[in-house]
Amino acid sequence: MTSINSLINDYYNWLKNKTFVQSDENTDWTAIQTPFLGLYNDVIEMYAKKSGNKIILSDNGETFNNLDLVGASLNRAGDRRSIAERILLNYGIQLLGNELVLETTEQNFPQKKHNFLSAILELNDLYVLSKSNVASIFKEDVRTYLDSQNIIYTPNFISKGSTGLEFTFDFQIAGKNTELVIKSFNTINRQTLSSFLFSWEDIKPIRERVSKKSVTAIAVLNDEEKPIRSEYLDALNSKGANYIVWSERNSEINLIKLKAA
Repeated sequence: MTSINSLINDYYNWLKNKTFVQSDENTDWTAIQTPFLGLYNDVIEMYAKKSGNKIILSDNGETFNNLDLVGASLNRAGDRRSIAERILLNYGIQLLGNELVLETTEQNFPQKKHNFLSAILELNDLYVLSKSNVASIFKEDVRTYLDSQNIIYTPNFISKGSTGLEFTFDFQIAGKNTELVIKSFNTINRQTLSSFLFSWEDIKPIRERVSKKSVTAIAVLNDEEKPIRSEYLDALNSKGANYIVWSERNSEINLIKLKAA
């Protein structure tokens, strides 16, 4: 099996090689084309503009407008809107009309750009709520599952890693001697797996030094649409990250994983 470290390095190179920047001298805005895909399988773009000592990031209203086109409008009050507002609050993003806006400095630009892209990706996941028979996104299902097990957790847990970047995990469970960080995946692929393993490896030594506890990561994987590929599970195991396959969430071994803290 290919070394996971090699796969993560390939992921870094892929990110760099697939990110394109184009400036517009007439507007002072710079388009940043990322390799991540949007609702229509087109690449996600964000826009940056220098304003004094600040840098303004914008999505030009594309995220909300695209969701509206697929029948998952975020402009009306309701569960979708409430979830969207929590996502924006979590990443410190303003909503001006339909436009996502984030202000940063040159020093904080890498982290803020990372946050901005993360917010767009999470908002795009809300398209699943356009189906009348779907009550919530998968993360909310995981929250309900934790509640049903009477597990006390911290939602939207943010931790800084050894690279200086901050990463958001869906939940954190703190015990006396151990700590669990949980990330839920409605779908998982090579990109999201590599990103998760990188974030997990980056925060683990810092969290263990700060908390004086043993820190473990758990990926909760939705297999309702299709089975999880064994190579993804092998990759998680090789990096010491636990996982719970959703269809097996109530098995004794998975409940033990959750209550290990």
